[in-house]
Amino acid sequence: MDYKQMAKEILEHVGGVKNVANMSHCATRLRLNLRDSSMADDQDVEAIDGVINVLDKAGQYQLLIGTEVPKLYDEFEVLVKGDTTTTIQQITNENSGSVMSNIFSAVSAIFAPLLPALAGSGILRGLLILSVQMGLITENSGTYSILFVASMSVFYFLPVLLAFTSARRFGASPYISALIGASLIHPFFIDLMGNAGNGTTTEFFGIPVVLMNYNSTVVPIILSIWAFSYLYKFLDKKVPETLKLVIIPLISLLIMIPLTVIVIGPIGVYSGEAVANVVSWLIGRSSILTGVVIGGGWSVLVSLGIHWAINPIMINNISTHGFDYIVPFTFACNFAVIGTTIGIYFKAQDKKLRSFALTGLITVALSAIIEATLFGLLVKNRKLFLAQIIGGAVGGAYMGLTKVVTNAFVFGSVTTFPAFVEKDNANFINAMVGLLISMAISAILAYIFTKKDEKLA
Repeated sequence: MDYKQMAKEILEHVGGVKNVANMSHCATRLRLNLRDSSMADDQDVEAIDGVINVLDKAGQYQLLIGTEVPKLYDEFEVLVKGDTTTTIQQITNENSGSVMSNIFSAVSAIFAPLLPALAGSGILRGLLILSVQMGLITENSGTYSILFVASMSVFYFLPVLLAFTSARRFGASPYISALIGASLIHPFFIDLMGNAGNGTTTEFFGIPVVLMNYNSTVVPIILSIWAFSYLYKFLDKKVPETLKLVIIPLISLLIMIPLTVIVIGPIGVYSGEAVANVVSWLIGRSSILTGVVIGGGWSVLVSLGIHWAINPIMINNISTHGFDYIVPFTFACNFAVIGTTIGIYFKAQDKKLRSFALTGLITVALSAIIEATLFGLLVKNRKLFLAQIIGGAVGGAYMGLTKVVTNAFVFGSVTTFPAFVEKDNANFINAMVGLLISMAISAILAYIFTKKDEKLA
């Protein structure tokens, strides 16, 4: 695939550089905020080789590309930067569209680069737990300690990693931002809490400071770098070029680190905990209903491109508590998609349709990418989409009833099963039962809803 040529064609058919107000990508999509969406020609864009589907939802012009989207994004970014005097950081930080579309775009851009590290670390953690249960590794061995560090470092140093990606999204210096994140988990700062933990107080030039443990946190550093981006741009305009090398980092660190630990950090911690508590409350009040809504509705959120708004909650739960209840419901959705493809494969006689269904089955099972099947098949056939939704809802209900959790933020596939491994074997067993339910119900309904002469639309 010639991604450079592909990027040129996309840019041409969405109205050119001047029409791109914001750009980012997630695991499978190139996401653009266009100043005037009417300038984009959907049919011409979708006709470009490599573009699977085009969707204009939630204030974003989304192009479904697949897992190779980072390669396209790199070429697209070069074209935008090369054809204008405005840097890409300034472009991506420009407000465009509704508040919600800007939030979705920011969340996508901040977390997308970290997903491979989060998923890989999560799987390694699950395999480590499994190895201990099988007696292959003992918890007091050096091997265990090394693998534990390998699997947990991404969570411990999450403020540093998020600082870097947030800076790229908001238009601040990634390296000064990383320093701000690193300062929050510096051992000397953590030692100020002693054995008392969160809520311990100290002072900064007489100003009371409520101390928090920021390792593994998500919200505080994102808020901090968002605020820092305004300070950075102000300094970048006002400080003479000959003094920028020293003055900008100096003033940035002097202002932002105290401001973060005094004001922004505690607000971020408490707000993040509040969101997590609301989710826990909902699950506690009706875990079955929560499973139905998320297990059945996750594919709808994916089809609208707004599922990214939920991901930070799951990541925060994993990094803070070590487990999450929502991720299993997304597994239920994915395995319902697998079930739907199975039902289609065994009922349909059209070779192209059966081939597409089989390809979708393998893709979801191994990589957890449902978009191709979702847009290429389910969205175009309401009955099959309903079969998938019902299967995901019933499987999600069972997993909610049995309180299934994952110990990692991962995408739902066969390869990510280790995320269900806990000291309590019942968690893994109930997860497998729930996924089997999702798959079986969707497969049966898809078989019923599919006509023998069904064609691939």
